[in-house]
Amino acid sequence: MSKLFIDACFNRKIERTPVWMMRQAGRYLADYRELKTKYDFLTLCKTPELAAKVTLMPLKEVNPDGAILFSDILIVLPVIGIDVSFNPGPIISNPVKTAADIENINVVNKTEKLVFVYEAIKNIKAELPEDVALIGFGGAPLTLAAYLTGGGKTGNFKELRALIYSDPQRAHLLLDKLVDLQADFLTSQIEAGAEAVQIFDTWAGSMPREVVKEFVIPKIAALIEKIRQNIASKGKEVPIIYFIKDGSHVLDLLNATGADVISIDEKISISYAAKFIRNNISIQGNLDSSVLYCSKDIITQKVDDILKSVPSGRGHIFNLGHGILPDTPVENARFMISEVKRLSKRV
Repeated sequence: MSKLFIDACFNRKIERTPVWMMRQAGRYLADYRELKTKYDFLTLCKTPELAAKVTLMPLKEVNPDGAILFSDILIVLPVIGIDVSFNPGPIISNPVKTAADIENINVVNKTEKLVFVYEAIKNIKAELPEDVALIGFGGAPLTLAAYLTGGGKTGNFKELRALIYSDPQRAHLLLDKLVDLQADFLTSQIEAGAEAVQIFDTWAGSMPREVVKEFVIPKIAALIEKIRQNIASKGKEVPIIYFIKDGSHVLDLLNATGADVISIDEKISISYAAKFIRNNISIQGNLDSSVLYCSKDIITQKVDDILKSVPSGRGHIFNLGHGILPDTPVENARFMISEVKRLSKRV
């Protein structure tokens, strides 16, 4: 059965626009909040039955066309010896600080240890409706490097910036190791049953254009090419989505990533982004998450505005500009998704 979400990623002819929401399996759902009274975040991520349960929750509550694996981009770091905890945000107790720290990172065959992720995917697939696509994901090299060097903190990423400017050779070495790590991780997710994967680059857009050009785009291109080579030998064709937050200053560079889909935030219109992103690349986005606090009339209008901003013939997956916010009314999220389905029907 051909899935609407997959067809849109590959810019095929579809009967309506598919829709899902970043962070759709999370704190705005009452069932999730109830689970969180019994289990901490990492336990939910590392217990296949629980991760599957949370992944599937939005299907009943809001009815999206894609189900994204419940996990975290930092879940991969412990396999390379990095200690990660959450309180509530990420804390890395042994950040990468020295040249020796970088050189000693070993990524070879490390993602084999993440069995709980692959088991969760298999559990999800066993219960997933036929028309819903399962989306795996991982962090982009630069975003992971920002956490690794900063100890989990977010901000101006002075540690990573200093490394890039003062020792570009070792910055490249760190990023190249993370490319290999994530290529293995995302390939394994696909082999376990993920039907698409999204690469989250939350912090790349905060970097100057010249840094993105040298330290982001080539690494994403290498990551995507490695995944494609890995799965081609197994006869798989899986769309790869690249999400870069705050990336409006580098839109023209994104074509070189090789992604099937570019996901954009709410700061620019899809019609504007489409001027820079090649026609054969689908675009995902990009409703402002705050719209989901508004009246239904405003939600309908904003959904319609985005749908009308998509150039004719352009592949499009409707999503938010970033993750859904924790106190979003569930009924508004449900209504938004139903409006996308209603308004985008191609008669």
